[in-house]
Amino acid sequence: MIHRSPLDDVEIPEVPLAGYVLEKAAGLGDKAALIDGATGRVISYAALAEAVHRVAGGLARAGFDPGDVLALVAPNCPEYAVVFHGVAVAGGVITTINPTYTDREMHHQLVDSGATLMIVAEPFMATARAAAEGTAVRQTYLLTAVGEPADAAGGLPTLADLLTAPPAQQVPVEAGAVLALPYSSGTTGGAKGVMLTHHNLVANIAQVLGASQMREDETLIAVLPFFHIYGMQVLMNCGLRAGATIVTMPRFDLIQFLETHQRYGVTRSFVAPPIVVALAKHPVVDSYDLSSLEMIFSGAAPLSAELALEAGARLHCEVVQGYGMTEMSPVSHLTPSGWFVPGSVGVAVPNTEVRIVDPVTEQDVPDGADGEVWIRGPQVMKGYLNNPRATAITLDSGRWLHTGDIGRIDPAGHLFVVDRLKELIKVSGFQVPPAELEALLLTHPAVADAAVIGILNEESGEVPAAFVVLRPGASATENEIQEFVAGQVAHYKRIRRVTFLEAIPKSAAGKILRRMLKTADVAG
Repeated sequence: MIHRSPLDDVEIPEVPLAGYVLEKAAGLGDKAALIDGATGRVISYAALAEAVHRVAGGLARAGFDPGDVLALVAPNCPEYAVVFHGVAVAGGVITTINPTYTDREMHHQLVDSGATLMIVAEPFMATARAAAEGTAVRQTYLLTAVGEPADAAGGLPTLADLLTAPPAQQVPVEAGAVLALPYSSGTTGGAKGVMLTHHNLVANIAQVLGASQMREDETLIAVLPFFHIYGMQVLMNCGLRAGATIVTMPRFDLIQFLETHQRYGVTRSFVAPPIVVALAKHPVVDSYDLSSLEMIFSGAAPLSAELALEAGARLHCEVVQGYGMTEMSPVSHLTPSGWFVPGSVGVAVPNTEVRIVDPVTEQDVPDGADGEVWIRGPQVMKGYLNNPRATAITLDSGRWLHTGDIGRIDPAGHLFVVDRLKELIKVSGFQVPPAELEALLLTHPAVADAAVIGILNEESGEVPAAFVVLRPGASATENEIQEFVAGQVAHYKRIRRVTFLEAIPKSAAGKILRRMLKTADVAG
């Protein structure tokens, strides 16, 4: 059974990404496109468009040919968009690297992507240079602010040098040409380059804006990293296409996050669940004026219905979810304003089809039953770079993307994601979703954050174990936590062990790093 989006289809033009994203730039002129939240530095729409085309010219002058790959290693800043779209105009491919990677992790991405140029923010230069050894990288540029003189780095090649070139026009590219190459573990483990085309990216921007109704008069906060597909597309590219103002933050700090909301009158905040936890529970939130907020949009990891309701009641705005993957550019589902259903990740975005499939038989399950979520639409990736086997596992001959997530769809088309298929805990033949227990643990008054994994057990195969972070000033024992859960779940879902931590390890996008917890469990 194919479930189609309840939203009307949108037109998806066959055009290069940069021109589509910056289509409003000339008309918006001096309006702030991007603001550096830390310094207040502004890049207007007019200045952004000019800088993008100058970078494209500078890259061409440096011998960067259409199809070449540039690696960008930087935290969120206004120049991220300049470099990203400069590469797009030059007809190249950009691979965005997590700046907190080790040189070994960066090296893998540089080798696999075949990057020939790098642009790197100063704090990460030593690591990036070490990573580039033995790769195809032939030149590394220092990321400098737009407006800095070309000689600011004392002879080191910089972004400012690229900006001295005359503006270049868009290099002709096919809509099916690869533009972005973010890396993802996907459903098959190991970091793989996800080939996203101009058409994939343009399509998902059109889909998201068609469903979200993001407006030109809005101010967005960009604390989720641009190197990750969520920040790259939903924040940076959708925001610029809409003509909104985007305030960047290089990293999450709760006080700075709240101050930035108050100073700039942020209207829509895109976050991951750990930030929602802070907004719902931290006492300092009450000290700031967040009255401009109309919506908090949570993605990248599951958000419990109770937490969404708690944060929404405290902040007097909608707290909704979306769903997606790097392999889907990234959004397949979101919650339009007024469509909130507790626990749902929303409805399929326009032009998107969904199936819920038995992961063993690959047959569609009955209405309302749990199964693996399969997605088909114009936002689905071209495939994994240099990895046809992983591509074949994830993307079938019918262009259905097998997400590896377990979910169900209600009669109104709302998707409820139960958990990752590969993270299900198998207890005596029963499947236990960690996300279900995590959501329950977060309802305990003493619990600020929680994660659940499966640990080996001779009798049952696996049993659930919890890692818990307590709220400041709160106290609870292992036995109290176990009894709290036991009174609300079937016997096989009961927590068998509780470990108290200062923080749950998570990725920059807010996903629980269960592998680290499993490693810590083995070491313990």
